[in-house]
Amino acid sequence: MKWVQDTLLIKMSTRIKRKRHDVILRHDFRVYGQVGRCLLRLVKQRKLVKIGQGIYVHATLTPLYARPFLPRSLNSLVLEAMKKLGIQTGLTAMEIKYNETKPLKFQQVALSVCANVFAAVLDSVGRA
Repeated sequence: MKWVQDTLLIKMSTRIKRKRHDVILRHDFRVYGQVGRCLLRLVKQRKLVKIGQGIYVHATLTPLYARPFLPRSLNSLVLEAMKKLGIQTGLTAMEIKYNETKPLKFQQVALSVCANVFAAVLDSVGRA
């Protein structure tokens, strides 16, 4: 029985390495048996990081401490996982507010700077 788990572990490891996405779902390996045990072993081997129930992320090891860490921000990984699960997502209220206010502040600053430069040019031309 042990050799079955080892061959399954090798199959899952190679399949994870070939994946282009960072998020791996338990559902992706439903054709294999004993998936939970193999995923747990991969987490213990520091090849995966578990971020939710049935949701894993391909881990990258830190060069100094050899600890696994996430390749991207948790927010982007969760959005990718929700997309793979078929859950529609949108921007949060804070993200919407940030996206709305950021360009306006930049435009206001740019307009005020342009207005000050224009006023200074008119003032210097009027004096001449």
